[in-house]
Amino acid sequence: VRCALGERSPVWIHAVSVGEVQTARPVFLAGRAADPDLPIVLSTTTKNGAEVADAMLAELFDARFFFPWDIPRVLSRFLDALRPKAFATMETEVWPNLLYELHRRDIPAYLVNARLSETTFEKIMKRPAFWKPVFGWFRTILARGEGDVDRLLAIGVAPERIRIIGDCKIDALLERRRLFDKAAVGRMVPSGPGAVFLAGSTHRGEEEVVLDAFSRVRNEHPDARLVIVPRHPERAGEIRSLASGRGVVALLSENAPAWDILVVDRIGVLFDLYGVADAAFIGGSLVPKGGQNLMEAAAFEVPICHGPDMEDFPEATRRLDALGASVRVTDAAMIASHWNESLSPKVRESVRQGCRRYFRDLEGASARAWSTIRSGFDGV
Repeated sequence: VRCALGERSPVWIHAVSVGEVQTARPVFLAGRAADPDLPIVLSTTTKNGAEVADAMLAELFDARFFFPWDIPRVLSRFLDALRPKAFATMETEVWPNLLYELHRRDIPAYLVNARLSETTFEKIMKRPAFWKPVFGWFRTILARGEGDVDRLLAIGVAPERIRIIGDCKIDALLERRRLFDKAAVGRMVPSGPGAVFLAGSTHRGEEEVVLDAFSRVRNEHPDARLVIVPRHPERAGEIRSLASGRGVVALLSENAPAWDILVVDRIGVLFDLYGVADAAFIGGSLVPKGGQNLMEAAAFEVPICHGPDMEDFPEATRRLDALGASVRVTDAAMIASHWNESLSPKVRESVRQGCRRYFRDLEGASARAWSTIRSGFDGV
């Protein structure tokens, strides 16, 4: 790393895995736009995160490395060599020993896109005396919204150390949306006369409900098609068996020329598939999994329905529901009703306007994050 940087001191950004790397991309873009000559380095924890970083960010970072062990003697040697101007970690990655050492050296540290789910918050509150000083070692915590702020205050973080900037995921989604290649997706889901309904990131116990909903929709729209994207692609064979008897069923890897139900057995394609959907169900929400990212579907202005459990995306869910872009469902009949209604031009226009308003109100968090990081040191 030091060889790549020479004598220059970088800003160090940490993104643990794939999702955090994707969220970090617009922060890197904001940094490059504002300070093109300032070195920025990236660390990841997982191999998948590193691979995605090389694919998405290679032209944006000066060096990439795996996160060092959170052991004092290792961190001391590492920081002696790297000499960062500032450190920023994405979302929920909090390493006590590193934060203490950065604090001791007066190197500003930032928690960007701070996200504390109810589950994480409950774990922290079991040891508040330990975690309060740890969070206090951040120069500033950049929170997504009021819900995260309330939890941070309950932990004991000083209000002046918290700043609401919005959700960097919004900027990341809009960037990915601009790069959408409809022709490439069309090779996975060829256009046809009927509507395409999508069930994204489904878990065991949800596919049966989705398939029942699809059967109901086909009573009114016999040429409709269904795409199921399981959260765990290795379950594709199991889901194919569940769908047997409900039409022609195919796996994405088979490149079948015609199908009624397509089960996706690959990772990394869900986001783009929302771009060809006429309506979508968000998985992990009819079963207690916290829900999946409904903002991905909203980026394509797709009518959305989701189950009762959206704990991991509470503010986005409340806002999109309030704007009429998404609705809460509890069973197959409600999903089928939503999908049928979503084919109405009036409903689609209402959803489109709701999605646009949602993103218009929230974009720009990444530039605000970089501005805060940049304010923590003088000179370039």
